[in-house]
Amino acid sequence: MHVTLASPTLCGTPHRLPRDHTVRELPLPLALTARLLPVAVLASAGWALSSGPFAATEAGEQAPARKDAAASGSDESAPSASAASKTYSQAPAPCSGISEKTVKSLVPDAKTAGKEITSTDKAVRRTCSWNALKGFDYRWLDVSYEIKASDDKARTAYEQRVKEKSGGGTVPGLGDTAYSVVNLTTEDKQQTREGMVIARASNALVVVTYNGSDFETKKAPATDEINKGAIRAAKEAVAALDDAP
Repeated sequence: MHVTLASPTLCGTPHRLPRDHTVRELPLPLALTARLLPVAVLASAGWALSSGPFAATEAGEQAPARKDAAASGSDESAPSASAASKTYSQAPAPCSGISEKTVKSLVPDAKTAGKEITSTDKAVRRTCSWNALKGFDYRWLDVSYEIKASDDKARTAYEQRVKEKSGGGTVPGLGDTAYSVVNLTTEDKQQTREGMVIARASNALVVVTYNGSDFETKKAPATDEINKGAIRAAKEAVAALDDAP
């Protein structure tokens, strides 16, 4: 039985194994096994873990300092004959969206290169994930980008995502608008705390998921740690939008 509790979130700043030397011979807890499913399985589900991103911006509301978009072959991204150019035409390389320093800090022992999840159209949707078990502490981080046909579509998708993840708060100064939420889940007495930041910048939607578990104590990291970690990664991910081709 899964129990989900909405944990307190800081608005605006606001998931293992007995200790001995035969750890690797012991079966992994269900919560960890789920987190280590092959990337192909996560991709077929649409996104890693907590569902994928997002949606759009008001046509014609582009920032002059940002790039105009070229016509895309994607059905959702391809502009109509009368559509205005988009601020962002492509998703950036997602595994480059988070710095090595941040990956090392948030996901100790993870390969900093990350693992990109297969996408049917990399021009409009890309996701990268990092995960590692250091001692008894497990951490997972992923970042997803989705490029929409207009600011309006991105705004609609953003509002829908926020509605689905109620209980959080806004994050000022991140993109055009941003929201963070942290939740605690318990499975077989093992706690996992997961933070999510959803941000919109013009016609792009960025979603960062960060979670952790301690498999020795069966406790989860503090709400503040997870929330601040997710926001830190989200700021870098949003900034990387301007590095897209």
